[in-house]
Amino acid sequence: MPISDWPEDERPRERLLRSGAGVLSDAELLAIFLRTGVRGQSAVDLARSLLQKFGGLNQLFAAQRAQFESVSGMGDAKFAQLQAVIEMGRRALKEDLAIRTSLASPQAVKDYLCLSLGGLEHEVFMVLFMDARNRLLAADQLFRGTLTQTSVYPREVVKLALAHNAAAVILAHNHPSGAPEPSQADRFLTESLKQALALVDVQVLDHIIVAARQATSFAERGWL
Repeated sequence: MPISDWPEDERPRERLLRSGAGVLSDAELLAIFLRTGVRGQSAVDLARSLLQKFGGLNQLFAAQRAQFESVSGMGDAKFAQLQAVIEMGRRALKEDLAIRTSLASPQAVKDYLCLSLGGLEHEVFMVLFMDARNRLLAADQLFRGTLTQTSVYPREVVKLALAHNAAAVILAHNHPSGAPEPSQADRFLTESLKQALALVDVQVLDHIIVAARQATSFAERGWL
């Protein structure tokens, strides 16, 4: 049954306008983006199929063009629209971090990192470079690795911190194949980078590990 035939108080768009986007499920939000379904499927049905195929919003956001367009009804226009929406979300969160201090908005930092790294199938090490007031100067993906590990070179992190004239950094990487639980190697790397950056008076504010839509903070665990 098409959504236009649903009772008005059950339609996703009307519910959003009445009660706000927060009351909708992932599938309902995605259905509003899709606007229409395909033969035999409403927009909500199609949205559920997409989420099931890709395993959730983060994986859908990270899908390559060919993967996305392998789904019936998903073509270049929908892929371009989705990428534009995702990039607007990233930029909005990045603007927020540039205006507000990272210490005042730790959830915004996690949201930005989850959107940037959460759906990737390969491991990426990222550094957020902060000014003396802990506002974002730059966010750089420095190292890219395999599914399970990546090589991080402290000297490169120090060089970029100096190039950005950063007073502090937030380290981040993703765990593509598991939960955001830090390993012993993660803790050892954090300590190595902390010592290297201390030599040039750059503070490590946090190390955040992302897996899908979850994030673990070293600072919150008292490890820094």
